[in-house]
Order: sequence, then structure tokens, then C-alpha cells
Amino acid sequence: MLDYAAVFIFALTGALVASRAQLDIVGFLFIGALTAVGGGTLRDMILNRDQVFWVADPMMITVACVAAILVFFTAHLLESRLKAIEWLDAAALSVAVPAGVGAALATGQSWGVVLIMGVITGCFGGLMRDVVCNEVPLVLKKGQLYVTAAFAGSAVAVLVLETGGRTGLALLACAGATFVLRAGALMFGWQLPVYRSRPPRA
Repeated sequence: MLDYAAVFIFALTGALVASRAQLDIVGFLFIGALTAVGGGTLRDMILNRDQVFWVADPMMITVACVAAILVFFTAHLLESRLKAIEWLDAAALSVAVPAGVGAALATGQSWGVVLIMGVITGCFGGLMRDVVCNEVPLVLKKGQLYVTAAFAGSAVAVLVLETGGRTGLALLACAGATFVLRAGALMFGWQLPVYRSRPPRA
């Protein structure tokens, strides 16, 4: 269910980016599907799972296409597509990161791999979307706390498990922590210190 939710919401963001690029309906379908399954595909390949999740369940692609078509006919109704992309992306991230964490846990991975899989599942679909559409990747923009939120959410899940919590509670805490950090970045400008160059010493 986490994968289904992540696929649908990420496909919405991909289609909104396609609308900003003024692509045709096929472009919407392609970018929507790429965004929806990109991170999960990379995750499953690295974990060497029996099948990539959307190959095992092709309905995932159908869900992504439905989301893309929905945006194709309704994107013009949005006052700010950029704001919609940012908030939908925050919601998708808070679902995709626990999905990645859950997939890693299901294959018995160490906590380090669990952290990385959470980040990969949450971040790489959006990264692929922005690179293909020739936009500055949202995951790398200053003040977004994107990768940081994904990593922190994964770390919270590991912490809950290490302190005796159940998997369901760990995934819920992961989703909450991820969304709170992303929402804080969007609403209040939360960010990590950035590198500032200094003149060389004489």
C-alpha cells in the first residue's frame, strides 16, 4: 500500500512538471511513470529482489498513468503549479521513504542499508524527473531539506526498531519525521548551514 500511494502521488508531481514543460499526453505519461517508479526500481535492483515491484504488480504503472492523465486535464486549474509540486512531493516523500525502509527490512538488511534504501526510494524518482525535464533538481535546491528529510525519517525508523518498537510504528514514525522536516522547510525556511566561500588567507 505504501508503494501504491507513493506511485500515485509521485506520478502527480511528474505530470505537473511535464505541464510546466508543456509536453504532450505521451510526455505526461512518461514523466509521470518515471517519477513514480524510478526510486523504487533502483531500490529493488540494488536489493536484488526477485522482481522489481512494478514488474511483479503491473497495476503500479496503470496507477501512475491514471495520475498523469488526471493532471493533463486539470493542471490549468492550479494557481501555482510549483507550490503544488513542492507539497505533493513532500507528501510523496513521506510515503516513499517508509516504503524503501520497509522493503529493506523485509529482505533482512542491516541498518546502514535500510537508511540508504529509504533515501534512494524517496529521492531518485524526483531526481530523474527533474533531470529529464531540464529543471534544477528539487533534491539539490538550497533550503529544501529534501535528502536530509529522507535520511532523518529513515534514521527515526531504525531508532524505533532498535529501541524495541514494532515495524508498523517505525514506518509511521518515519513518515511523520520525513513530512515534518519537508513541511518545515517549505513553510518556515528550515535549512542546514550552507557552504560559503572565503577569500584565501594572505
